Amino acid sequence: MAVDQEKLQQFMGRMVGEFGAVASAALIVLGDKLGIYRAMAGQGAMTSADLAKSTGLTERYLREWLAAQAAAGFVEYNPAKLTYELPAEQALCFADDTSPVFIPGFFQVCESMFRDLPVIEDAFRSGKGVGWHEHSHALFHGTERFFRPGYAANLVNAWIPALDGVDEKLKAGASVADVGCGHGASTVLMAQAYPKSTFVGFDYHEPSIRFARAAAEKAGVADRIKFEVAAAKDYPGHDYQLVTFFDCLHDMGDPIGAAAHVHQSLKPDGTWMIVEPFANDLTEDNLNPVGRIFYAASTLICTPASLSQDGQMGLGAQAGEARLKDVVSKGGFSHFRRATETPFNLVLEARP
Repeated sequence: MAVDQEKLQQFMGRMVGEFGAVASAALIVLGDKLGIYRAMAGQGAMTSADLAKSTGLTERYLREWLAAQAAAGFVEYNPAKLTYELPAEQALCFADDTSPVFIPGFFQVCESMFRDLPVIEDAFRSGKGVGWHEHSHALFHGTERFFRPGYAANLVNAWIPALDGVDEKLKAGASVADVGCGHGASTVLMAQAYPKSTFVGFDYHEPSIRFARAAAEKAGVADRIKFEVAAAKDYPGHDYQLVTFFDCLHDMGDPIGAAAHVHQSLKPDGTWMIVEPFANDLTEDNLNPVGRIFYAASTLICTPASLSQDGQMGLGAQAGEARLKDVVSKGGFSHFRRATETPFNLVLEARP
C-alpha cells in the first residue's frame, strides 16, 4: 500500500491529542477521588504548597498533577507567581456534582472500561455476554454520577412535560414504575418533584437497589419510594400510570419481551417513557463525537450486557428511533413518538 506521508503526519498529530486525552482521564479520576478540584473551586490562585495544605496531600505529587492540568487547559497557570487557578467554568464541570455539566462520573465509567478489558477480551473470542453485575464497581457509581446531572437538568423541566398529560397526572398523584433504576437518581428526582405520586424503582442488580434505598433516605423521599430487586420482564404491578426506562432498554437481551411486560403493567391510559442515547437510524449518521462516545460504551458495556441475557438481541447504544419503534410496536404498543430530544438523549413516548 502506498503511504501518503502528509496524511500520515496529520493523523499522528491527531493521535498526540488522543494520547493526552487518555492520559488525562486517569488524572481526572484522581483529582475527583482525592477532592483536589473541590479544594480549588472558588479559591482563586494557589501554589502547589497552598493546595497541599488545604487537602492534606503531598506537595510534590500535587505539583506534577497541577502541571498536567495546566497543560491540558483545565487549570490556569501563572508562571510569574507559580500559581494555579481552577476557573469558574471548569469548576462547574469538575467540582460541583449538582451542576448539569458535571463530568467526573464519565471518567469513572472509563476507569471501569479499562479494569474490565480482560473479561471483554474473552467475550470477543467466545461470543458470550458480560452482565452488568460482572463489571467493576466504578461502572455503577460512575454511571449514576454521569447521568444524574442530565436528568436533574431535563427530566422534570422538559422531558416529562413533553409527554401528553403526564405532568398533570403526576402533580395530581399517580403510580410510577422506574425500571432499570440503578442507583435511583431518576426515581428520587421524580419523587422530589411530584410529592403526591408514589414510585417504585426496579433493578435486577441488588447492590444498586441497596444504594438507591439509601439515596432515597438521604433525599427525604423514602416515604413515597420503594426499591425492589426485579427484572424488566417480571417486575410486579399492573396499574401504573407511568413506566419509565432511562438509558436501559438497549441493554436488555429481550427488549421486545420487556416492552410486552410494560404493556400489561400499565393502565389503559398509561404512558411508557423511554429515554435512550441519541442516535440516528443509519451508522454513517452517527459517525460524530457523540456517536463515538456511545459506540465505545456500547462495545464495552451495553452490547455485552444484552448478549449475557435471554434473547441476546444486542440492540446497542446507537439503536436509533426506527429500531426502537419496532421493538415497542412488537411489544403491543400502538402509539409511539419522539417527545423531545437533547444532543445526548432521545425521549420517546409509547402508549397502549
